[in-house]
Amino acid sequence: MPGTAIVIGATGLVGSLLVQDLLENSGYEKVKALVRKPLPFRDGKLEQIVVDFTDEAALQSVLHGDVLFCCIGTTIKKAGSEEAFIAVDYAIPVRCGTIARKNGIRQFHLVSSIGAQASSKNFYLRTKGRTEAALRALEFPAMFIYQPSFLIGNRKEMRFGEQVALWVMPVFGCLLRGRWAKYRPAKAEDVAKKMRELSEKGEPGVHYVLFHQAKTTHNPHPGE
Repeated sequence: MPGTAIVIGATGLVGSLLVQDLLENSGYEKVKALVRKPLPFRDGKLEQIVVDFTDEAALQSVLHGDVLFCCIGTTIKKAGSEEAFIAVDYAIPVRCGTIARKNGIRQFHLVSSIGAQASSKNFYLRTKGRTEAALRALEFPAMFIYQPSFLIGNRKEMRFGEQVALWVMPVFGCLLRGRWAKYRPAKAEDVAKKMRELSEKGEPGVHYVLFHQAKTTHNPHPGE
């Protein structure tokens, strides 16, 4: 059973729920949250480390543990440009993953997106796909890629489009069946819980995890 979990993106929707889930369960002795500003709570198992994610030397010194969870992400609107978006959604996961692999961390868990593909014409999905490919190339003994569709949860900043989606998706989602079921909305707390559960098992290989509302598909074979 792994002893130390590291979370990057701990202040986001999935990341904050993941930290809570890890602290409430006994599978980990320590939870290290790498943050740009401190979390608003304390716990005996929680070690908060304020870092600059562009400082490789600082990351080298703190990325020591058993499992690395990457929940970091932004939007193009919030980032301000495509270049700034890439700096968060591609550069940070790959930089941390590269250092973690060198430091001997055996598991990497990445929150990506349904439809992510390096060859996609959509900028967002193409960036997510490039991130997945770069991390797979690091050949972690165990790699888990979570591909939820729209995430349902209590966001700190709720955009108008997301509010509309929260009203529409529960009804519209019921119409998504068969091969379209993977596009149903997923509860952020379910994603966080599944990340913790699969990390405790730590099955070797590359695993893709899709969310079909109440049903979760765990595919141990990578695919594009």
